[in-house]
Amino acid sequence: MPVEPGRFSPDNEGGKLAVERLHALLADDLKAVNALIVERMQSSVSLIPRLANHLIASGGKRLRPVVTLASARMCGYAGMKHVNLAGAVEFIHTATLLHDDVIDESALRRGQATANVVWGNQATVLVGDFLFSRAFQLMVEIGSLGILDILSAASATIAEGEVMQLSATHDLSTNREMYMAVIEAKTAALFAAAAEVGAVIAGRPAVEARALKSFGHNLGVAYQLIDDVLDYAGFRATLGKNEGDDFREGKITLPVVLAFSRGNSEERKFWTRTICEGIQHEPDFKTARRLMEEHNALADTIVEARKFADAADAALDRFPDNAHRRALIDLAAFAVNRIY
Repeated sequence: MPVEPGRFSPDNEGGKLAVERLHALLADDLKAVNALIVERMQSSVSLIPRLANHLIASGGKRLRPVVTLASARMCGYAGMKHVNLAGAVEFIHTATLLHDDVIDESALRRGQATANVVWGNQATVLVGDFLFSRAFQLMVEIGSLGILDILSAASATIAEGEVMQLSATHDLSTNREMYMAVIEAKTAALFAAAAEVGAVIAGRPAVEARALKSFGHNLGVAYQLIDDVLDYAGFRATLGKNEGDDFREGKITLPVVLAFSRGNSEERKFWTRTICEGIQHEPDFKTARRLMEEHNALADTIVEARKFADAADAALDRFPDNAHRRALIDLAAFAVNRIY
């Protein structure tokens, strides 16, 4: 059965509204974060701010820094050091995006040409390194070894995840467990750290920091699972990327794992040719999507994502009900209801 937009949620606009409500709730904090980002990406080397701004100002949802801000406020934090934290999280995320686009040879992100297309691979990688450095400067200014430990460990884990994904590309022996290990490292690790440091900066007990880490981890997995579905489900125009990028790059995602494992011998030959050997023809993407639909690979991936979103929701049970907690719960719903 085809995965239509309504299969994600009876109200797809609800996801977008959830993000907008969260942004409105954190409007002052986000304004401070955006000002900090603009300030800290400046350099006497003019190419650095031009290239960094190309991506940072291109309309991203700021989900990871928003998680940090909301987590800190939910925990009762009343200071402003969480702004530095959120800025560091966003710089780490942006640096990984710049590096990813070079590795994947991507041509489009957020509806515009990628930095590597405009300025080349070398400049893009080096500006990504610059943003990583800025992130660590912001962490040091906060003066918390615990926070530095959490975010530096997340940065290392993200790099490991990217290498794991690169190693798995074109490899149909990749199973569900291997795939999950990749997305837990490359995507969920930063969401988990972004949430956990909110409790740390607020001076909350370790049990609350662990709960927020669990929230972020599960949110990140759910978000990535849906991202992998969207590559095949026909909504890439709303994501500002080309539909079928993962397929063309030979990436092994859960929909591919499920479709391949459930396919007959002829279907497996198709996946071997298109994914392993990289021999693709014009109709192949439509065939890949049809096979995924026939074997419920997309629908089952969505079901899996919803389980992680529910786990993210449950991780917040120990926190008192307030506007920020409700907004984070909405964010977990957005992760699986979105089409952008």
